[in-house]
Amino acid sequence: MKSYQIAVVGGGPGGYVAAIRAAKEGKSVALIEADHVGGTCLNRGCIPSKTLLRHAEVIHDIRAARQWGIETGPLTLSLEKMLARKDEVINRLRTGISSLLKAGKVEVYKGTGTVQRDKTIRISGSEEQTIKAEAIILATGSVPFVPPIPGAEQVDYHTSDTIFSLSAIPASLVIIGGGVIGVEFACIFESLGTKVTIVEMADRLVPAEDPDASAALKKALQKRGITILTRTQVTKLAAGANGKLVHITDQTGAASELSCSDIVIAVGRRPNLSAIADLSLQMNGPFVAVNEFLETSEAGIYAVGDLIGGWQLAHVASAEGSIAALNAAGHRQAVDYRVVPRCVYTQPEIASVGMTEEEAKQKGYRVKTFVYQHAANGKAMAIDHKEGFVKVIADEVYGEILGAVLVGAHATEMITTPSAFMYLEGTIEEMANMIFPHPTVSETMLEAAASWLGKGIH
Repeated sequence: MKSYQIAVVGGGPGGYVAAIRAAKEGKSVALIEADHVGGTCLNRGCIPSKTLLRHAEVIHDIRAARQWGIETGPLTLSLEKMLARKDEVINRLRTGISSLLKAGKVEVYKGTGTVQRDKTIRISGSEEQTIKAEAIILATGSVPFVPPIPGAEQVDYHTSDTIFSLSAIPASLVIIGGGVIGVEFACIFESLGTKVTIVEMADRLVPAEDPDASAALKKALQKRGITILTRTQVTKLAAGANGKLVHITDQTGAASELSCSDIVIAVGRRPNLSAIADLSLQMNGPFVAVNEFLETSEAGIYAVGDLIGGWQLAHVASAEGSIAALNAAGHRQAVDYRVVPRCVYTQPEIASVGMTEEEAKQKGYRVKTFVYQHAANGKAMAIDHKEGFVKVIADEVYGEILGAVLVGAHATEMITTPSAFMYLEGTIEEMANMIFPHPTVSETMLEAAASWLGKGIH
């Protein structure tokens, strides 16, 4: 039986980062992955969806170009070529990760790992193997959650794991779930000409985000022709005469049905607990419980990413993987969750960091906010992306930046600026005194900060 100092189960953004970090600490490392390295994020989630969202953005720009004086011929779409490009991007990144693992002398095992209490790991794959480690990092991620909707077992539907395997553009699509995953899918398929309907139980889209951001996104999606049904519950799925039927009940109790060619269930994800079936770890609801050092109730066994809940984001999993590797190597570090940026890659984009207004008030801060609209920004006008705003949330006493919400073009790139200010404990006055380049959409943050102080120019 081969032994390692650290073994990592799961090769997604939490797992492969943990493995490489542990190797850089001079440890002998094994990585067990049942599928491709990169996990859900690279192979079925973040990267394929962002690739296709870029296609969607270009399609909309081409359609808008006629108003700018750029005439084009009839627009034709090839789903086959779009998916081929998506696969090309994925394969290139897979190769890059494999090269990094090889360079770090991480031994990669292909198969499903099951951890035992004695820190041996049974690996089931093309051949049965068993390895042993002094410390183990669990990074098995999550799988799509499918609620027990009556009729679901008789009707074909897609999840976030399967939606990008379509062979043809759907004529009509009902997306069950108006969270981050659902609204990103809506943007992709609307651009391809699909008639899209979103069904969400909550009272608004992306309910975990700022209410103003949610309202701005709803307005933009409706403008594009996407039907949005909030406070609406799916009661049944069934086969129809010309496709599929989604039975719904609205907030008043009125029942109706939606007819469509395809269905996507995108109501969230649940942790993949396959690796710990033989363990009796302490749980935090459906998630594995860990302490501040990401160690489970079993000494020497750590867990990261979607397996432990919290922020179910790839960049958080990577940060946790790095910290878990350091701790497994003998350090004692905790993850700083204060300034985790959250991103929604819709059109317009949404990005936020820190506390919401309500959260800040609940924690006893004297909160003051200012909202600056993109419609007044020169670069936003020039690129014809005037939708959106910047909201800064700060403490009125000391000017400490408590949170920020960005909606609009490049928001997911720009969120790093307020994140950095918060990480370095910068103030709203310091942001207002910075020189931002002109013309840029990022100038909206300067204007928002200056206006918060009552010194705005534009």
